[in-house]
Order: sequence, then C-alpha cells, then structure tokens
Amino acid sequence: MVAAPGARASVHDLPEGRCACTGAAARAAEVSMDEVSSASFSDASCSREACTLDEIERRVGYRFRNQTLLAQALVHASIANSRVASNERLEFLGDAILGAIVCDHLYRRFPEELEGGLTKVKSNAVSRRVCADVAIEYGLADAVQLGKGMGDRSQLPVSLLAALFESVVGAMYLDGGIEPARAFVLGSLSERIEQSARLGHQQNFKSVLQQALQQQNLGAVSYVILNERGPDHAKEFEICVDLSGTRHQGCWGLSKKAAEQMAALEALIALGIVERAENGEVRMLPAA
Repeated sequence: MVAAPGARASVHDLPEGRCACTGAAARAAEVSMDEVSSASFSDASCSREACTLDEIERRVGYRFRNQTLLAQALVHASIANSRVASNERLEFLGDAILGAIVCDHLYRRFPEELEGGLTKVKSNAVSRRVCADVAIEYGLADAVQLGKGMGDRSQLPVSLLAALFESVVGAMYLDGGIEPARAFVLGSLSERIEQSARLGHQQNFKSVLQQALQQQNLGAVSYVILNERGPDHAKEFEICVDLSGTRHQGCWGLSKKAAEQMAALEALIALGIVERAENGEVRMLPAA
C-alpha cells in the first residue's frame, strides 16, 4: 500500500504545484466535506452495514492523505445534500484520467499498432462493463452511500458500479497525482488490456459471424430484440441471433450494439466457430 508520511493531510497540505487540489478544487473539496459527512454509511436502504474507508484503502492498495476525497467518491447523488457533494464530479475527472492512462499505456505498449486498433483495444478494456467488474472485484459497493429507493448494495446497476471505479480513480489522482492513479489503473486493467489486444479483430463478433456464414453458406442472419428493461436514459436490451429460423441464446447489453455483439459471440460458440476459455478469452477454432 502506498502510504503518505505522517498524519492525514488536508487539501491545503498537498505539495505546491499539484493543480488538482489547489485553488477552486481545494475549496470545493473542503466545502463538500460537511455534506459528505452528513450522509450516513448505515442508510436504511442498505441491507448490511457499510465497510469503512480504511478497509477500502486496504483493498485498493492506497492510503489517502485526504480521506475526504475517497469518502466523496463513494457518495451517490441520491443521498448527497447536493449533486456537487456527490461523486459525479470525481466520476467526470476519473473517466478522463482513466482514458489518458490507458491511452498512454497502449501507445507505448504497442508501438506498431495503428490508431484504429488502439481505439478498439481501449474501448474494450475500459468499457462500462469492465469498470463495473473492477469495482466489484475491489468491493467498492460495500462502502457506497445510497439514498432510499436505490435498493441493496449487492444489486447495483452496471452504470453505478462503473462510476464508483472512475470516481476512485479521480479521487486518487487529486490526492496523490498521476503516478498512484496510473499504478491503480494499470494494476486493475493490464491483464484485460492484454486479452483485448490478443483478441484483435475478433472483438467484432458480428463481422466474424457474417464472414463465417458466407463462407459456409449457412444462411442469412438477423438480430431479434427479445426484451428491454430500465429507464429511457439507461435502457438495456436482450437480443439473440436468428439464423434461418433458429434462435441462439439471447444476451443483455447496455446498448443494442453491445447486445448484438454478445449475441453474435454466443452464436459463434454454438456453431463451433470460436471457443471461450475458462479465463474468458475467445479463440477462433480451426475450420473442420
């Protein structure tokens, strides 16, 4: 764990020149402290008591100098006294920092890869689903503060979980600068980045399926919407592949495009064109 020397510091104690916590940003963090503290970690809408900030620090492997930043990263807008006191601003910052760190890593890691390939790897490695999975691995939801009506911590939507990860990245950047944030992000995502890079063009499962069907004369493919759920601004879709009247396993996605890609993957697996290993890696199978 990266630990700051001495006692916990306020935003005014950060080294001079760390722009993220000086001036207006420092005042905003300080003003929001009372609002953050006023939201109870034992909100009645949660089924179990929230874990401590010290425990979250242990899980992510970083000790905050200004623990207020971590606290705010775990405050959902549904319980904050104002949206400024929620984690939304940290999510905004963390999303940008996350993208910059991953882009820098990809640029250096794959010096011969073209822009299009780097973009595909990045979009897969830092998708909302991946960010949500990372949040689950660290157990960030165990400390999130939620308002009434948000349900149980164990059943949070993907978008909220992803926002927790991004907010913690933003908080870590403000607290310690780019290097602790880089270590946290790459420690969380490097394996996923490598896997995404290995998959390459196979990430476009719809294209792979279309090519395979044409080569094997297996008929026309269509994508059928089986179900929808969620509000209009965050709707999810269940879609399946219909191959000449035969429907394959349906898949949920945060957009129609995402659901279609996963449905195409399930069809590819069912047709014996690809296989999915225990670690989640997808591999093309040799033609029969």
